[in-house]
Amino acid sequence: MADLSKYRNIGIFAHVDAGKTTTTERILKLTGKIHKTGEVHDGESTTDFMDQEAERGITIQSAAVTCEWKEHRFNVIDTPGHVDFTVEVYRSLKVLDGGIGVFCGSGGVEPQSETNWRYANESEVARVIFVNKLDRMGADFYRVVAQVKNVLAANPLVMTLPIGIEDDFVGVVDVLTKKAYVWDNTGLPENYEITDVPADMVDKVEEYHELLIESAVEQDDDLMEAYMEGEVPSLEDIKRCIRKGTRDLAFFPTYCGSAFKNKGVQLVLDAVVDYLPAPTEVDPQPLTDKDTGEPTGEVATVSADEPLKALAFKIMDDRFGALTFIRIYSGRMKKGDTILNSATGKTERIGRMVEMQADERNELTEAQAGDIIAVVGMKNVQTGHTLCDPKHECTLEAMIFPEPVISIAVQPKDKGGNEKMGIAIGKMVAEDPSFQVETDEDSGETILKGMGELHLDIKVDILKRTYGVDLIVGQPQVAYRETITQEIEDSYTHKKQSGGSGQFGKIDYRIKPGEQNSGFTFSSSVVGGNVPKEFWPAVEKGFKSMMNEGVLAGFPVLDVEVELFDGGFHAVDSSAIAFEIAAKGAFRQSIPKAGAQLLEPIMKVDVFTPEDNVGDVIGDLNRRRGMIKDQEAGLTGVRIKGDVPLSEMFGYIGHLRTITSGRGQFSMEFSHYAPCPQNVAETVIAAEKEKKAAK
Repeated sequence: MADLSKYRNIGIFAHVDAGKTTTTERILKLTGKIHKTGEVHDGESTTDFMDQEAERGITIQSAAVTCEWKEHRFNVIDTPGHVDFTVEVYRSLKVLDGGIGVFCGSGGVEPQSETNWRYANESEVARVIFVNKLDRMGADFYRVVAQVKNVLAANPLVMTLPIGIEDDFVGVVDVLTKKAYVWDNTGLPENYEITDVPADMVDKVEEYHELLIESAVEQDDDLMEAYMEGEVPSLEDIKRCIRKGTRDLAFFPTYCGSAFKNKGVQLVLDAVVDYLPAPTEVDPQPLTDKDTGEPTGEVATVSADEPLKALAFKIMDDRFGALTFIRIYSGRMKKGDTILNSATGKTERIGRMVEMQADERNELTEAQAGDIIAVVGMKNVQTGHTLCDPKHECTLEAMIFPEPVISIAVQPKDKGGNEKMGIAIGKMVAEDPSFQVETDEDSGETILKGMGELHLDIKVDILKRTYGVDLIVGQPQVAYRETITQEIEDSYTHKKQSGGSGQFGKIDYRIKPGEQNSGFTFSSSVVGGNVPKEFWPAVEKGFKSMMNEGVLAGFPVLDVEVELFDGGFHAVDSSAIAFEIAAKGAFRQSIPKAGAQLLEPIMKVDVFTPEDNVGDVIGDLNRRRGMIKDQEAGLTGVRIKGDVPLSEMFGYIGHLRTITSGRGQFSMEFSHYAPCPQNVAETVIAAEKEKKAAK
């Protein structure tokens, strides 16, 4: 059996263009997995193997690769940086034990790095930091370290310092051992020599060395006391302390280099071995109650001798059939085993198991706790399902995915394409939980829903290229919602008398606006049995079923509280169904009286612009009904943060490029729902009514 202390499950995550995929390529080259490194800008990298990824030079789906370094086995996941594919980062973090956060030496801490860092904090994943691209114009290692402190509120523990900067960047100094690693100009990663620290850096290295020792010994009281008394701790002790502090998220060991120029990546790999936790050293995954989702207090202990507990975290369809990526937490999995999917209650037989090398694969006969593998041809497994030993049923903590905020209507160009499109979209929905599809019942149109314009753009592109379905695409639509603004008290009676037993249900209720993001809440304060207890769930069900379609324009309703406080029933004619119908009627009757209001999705927008264009960009965002929250000047331009309604942001990138002569960039993610201004609401409601009339 493998030694789990020699395993490292790590992810690489960062903002778009900070160099994650290039860093992954270098790791594979250094660990001997590939012999020629493919470059992202040539569209040839190993982990970006989709056509769309190669062309756009961005990563869309996380890819898993296994490699070895210094007798340790790495399972590396390269995740996307683009905000529309955040779901990929989120689900990868769920199954990782450690990560490498890559930051661009000139761009610093960018919007997406903040989002990913926040996710990693929530998942309590230990990380090392790699400040990349120090060979670029405007690169400044010390500025990025300051940003990590100020913007991410994290504590970077500087482990290497750069020798030279921009074109003169030749290598790094290891602060712990006070040795310099200098590369020659051949561009080969192995061509470096270890020398003494350059004379002009001696004082700086000494200063950072002391800081490093002080931060490390804080993790061990005895060592700290000895250090205060002038004793110098041994290298082993310091490394042990850094390892502990990294695992407890007290600090993040910070390295620097240039992945593209092959400088400094080895030290990051050493850091993964030395400081990031093995599967047995992280807090085990909690088990939850299958029905309520509440923690049961038990955990999935990482050991090959326990019953099997594994999580399916990604589904991918490729030329070999459907692949299900699985992280095994406890036990082992053998080819031919029968396992239970606790989410569906069905058993599945394990056919082919493979270890992934991006899009190549090696067949396996057995895997164990700590492994990340893929299984070919599983039928009913979806993202987030728990796979376990049929004799020991359990459920691992579920994954939560964001709701889509934008939709487009599509139809195939040729009549025969409908069935083909249906099969293809079915596969794509299984792969990406933040991509949803529904059919408009009145018009029969297919509606695709996603996280942003780029997200849907790429889905349409995949349908065309991978599945050969050409689509006619409608205008993007915003996912509006409705709510109420006033509290009202009302009464409703449902009475029906026609041969045989009748129906009777009377309810007195209060409806009021709920807390933001509370959805629908129901309570009952009926006393004296005027509405018997067994009918309360029927009243709740009736109200809840109506929340999907509001009274203004038929959008789902948010944040409503209903309290049932009185009513009446008939000994013979009252039934659960009568009270459910009464609640539905009550909703239709009362919501219009309670000040119904249209809500629109507001996006958190982060725009980067050269200084000369700041006024134009802010003016433009104000015209789009944006609220500017913050401005931050950097070396190469200004970052403007604000909240802007999604409906005003369509096609924004083209407009921004025009204003900034092609140098502006932006990213946005969903923030919250807010009330629509009256004039906007009237236009939306009129358009919806027109649509319905046309059907």
